[in-house]
Amino acid sequence: MKKIMFCGGGSAGHVIPNIALIERLSDNYDITYVGTGGIERNICRDFGIKFYQFEGVKLVRGKILCNLSIPFKLLKSIKQCGLILKNVKPDLLFCKGGYASLPPALAAHKAGIPVLTHESDLTAGLANKIIAAKSEMVLTSFPSTSEQFKHGVCTGSPMRERLFNRDRQSARAVFGLDNRPTVLVFGGGSGSKVINDSLREILFKLCRSFNVLHVCGKGNSVESNVYGYRQIEFSDDMGEVYACADYAVARCGSNSAHELIALKIPTLFIPLDNGASRGDQIKNARYFESAGLCKVLPEKELCPQTLYDGIIDLASDEKLKSALQSNDIKCGNDNIIKEIERVISR
Repeated sequence: MKKIMFCGGGSAGHVIPNIALIERLSDNYDITYVGTGGIERNICRDFGIKFYQFEGVKLVRGKILCNLSIPFKLLKSIKQCGLILKNVKPDLLFCKGGYASLPPALAAHKAGIPVLTHESDLTAGLANKIIAAKSEMVLTSFPSTSEQFKHGVCTGSPMRERLFNRDRQSARAVFGLDNRPTVLVFGGGSGSKVINDSLREILFKLCRSFNVLHVCGKGNSVESNVYGYRQIEFSDDMGEVYACADYAVARCGSNSAHELIALKIPTLFIPLDNGASRGDQIKNARYFESAGLCKVLPEKELCPQTLYDGIIDLASDEKLKSALQSNDIKCGNDNIIKEIERVISR
């Protein structure tokens, strides 16, 4: 049986897309995962995936002194990954990006193991730019991103197949929601304080017309007796959560953005500001906005009133709803697996 090793970590956005592919591939391939002691280790444990750990190296933006030791730590990480690869002997390394993919990719290339990487965002991050030079192909979620690489191929975004074709009524019953339209609000894997705070200021007014299903992040729930408001800290079944939603308010990480649009849920994106990231969420949001597939509220303009106005505007935008129904963004798993099998068969 051929062996595929996956890597990618630091956030759920680098790991869950890999899980979507692993679920499809595990019957026909020997699957392993290499990563740091971060979220990827815990997710792999939960899914019963054999995991190999190395010491990760992360660039700290804006702090030069913190980064002086990176070259030495990176060499150590590459050596650790080299030993893991020598032991496992995978036929292919699949990278989902981020700093946790860089040492395995460099070690695999040095060992002559084919490397594939997938870039979710509209513009590639630093790690993926380096990994791209060592890869057989760079697979992308956005068509224009593939044009940035001489061996780029747009495949679409990997998504867990259990997100689709879920029963709305049974999902709403799980959360005790009535038959009014439901607004789903979530702010990434750990939640968003600024979104949570603004939402809770407008709950009484908003819940006169809508249910609100709020995925607030671990440790962020509060006492509330507002009728129609349901909060959960985290869900390991986002398909059930999405099935409830008539509208959504969310950050604009590429994975969740592609999921929401593929599911044709009208969404108000509040992308993470430049100061907290490299600006990838802003670029993602503006791309979808220019295609008429979403609304965007910049974080610097976020307050209770603009959030309320944005949700009301979203719910009444028939042109946006029509554009979503006719858009062709869909799950990219089939395309990605086709490229994986093409490379591994060689």
